[in-house]
Amino acid sequence: MTRPTRQRERDTAPKRTWQGEDSDVEVDDLDLDDIDEDDLVRTADGELIHEETGLILEEEKIDPGPEWRAFNHSERQSKSRVGAPTTQTMHDKGLTTTIDWKDKDAYGRSLSSEKRSQMHRLRKWQERIRTKDAGERNLQFALSEIDRMASALGVPRSVREVASVIYRRALSEDLIRGRSIEGVATSALYAACRQEGIPRSLEEISEVSRVDRKEIGRTYRYISQELGLELKPVDPKQFVPRFCSELELSGEVQSKANEIIETTSEKGLLSGKSPTGFAAAAIYAASLLCNEKKTQREVADVAQVTEVTIRNRYQEQIEAMGIH
Repeated sequence: MTRPTRQRERDTAPKRTWQGEDSDVEVDDLDLDDIDEDDLVRTADGELIHEETGLILEEEKIDPGPEWRAFNHSERQSKSRVGAPTTQTMHDKGLTTTIDWKDKDAYGRSLSSEKRSQMHRLRKWQERIRTKDAGERNLQFALSEIDRMASALGVPRSVREVASVIYRRALSEDLIRGRSIEGVATSALYAACRQEGIPRSLEEISEVSRVDRKEIGRTYRYISQELGLELKPVDPKQFVPRFCSELELSGEVQSKANEIIETTSEKGLLSGKSPTGFAAAAIYAASLLCNEKKTQREVADVAQVTEVTIRNRYQEQIEAMGIH
């Protein structure tokens, strides 16, 4: 059996030698297990090189980048040959094509009345064939609800993606049977806010939802338990920056409110209490201590809690702090 040409050349080729300061190092005799990691260098091209001998140990053969260069956004858009990245926020993950709503051709000229009528029919059928069965239609409706509520709450794109993934998991494990689509979608969004550390209370979620607070809480507890979502308790300090901003309070009040929350939480006062009410009371106390007084009604409106809650938490906090 004849060996391949390259293998014969490699076998007959002379050994490569590195002329060092003290001694010669033969590359072929180099033991890879004994190489010191400090002697390895990673280049910009992804190659891992032994600095002393110049031996390439690893090389990145596949370049994931484009073969063209772009210096601004418009150039990048014009040279790109692919569409938008896939997303979990759409039932088909954004892989299907869409027909533009503008009645214009590729050159920007308006279409004739006959063509406009044809495009209208095509758009209608395009929407119909995007969902093949009732399950996909329900998923499309649920994900559009998540997107609508997320926009109303002003949460980032990552929260919408996480909420969509949670809803898809609930759907695959048949947790939606016997429950409303809106309730499960709202619960998924609330769980995503908790998971991503975006403070939104159940009251704020229920304001933009089409289901009441009690159903959201009940569905949320069921889904988080069934899916095994590891969600930490809400930290009242997460609400302080937003509440202080809406009340137009200074950074001094914000720091003082965080200090009150930390001190009173260590004494066990937070256990069993609403984090929004606890944060609101701390802000109210801090505004009094920093001479930037806000009324209980103003703080309660921003935090969406009652004045009674603020008064009760406030009394507990000042007693724990030893303030009279």
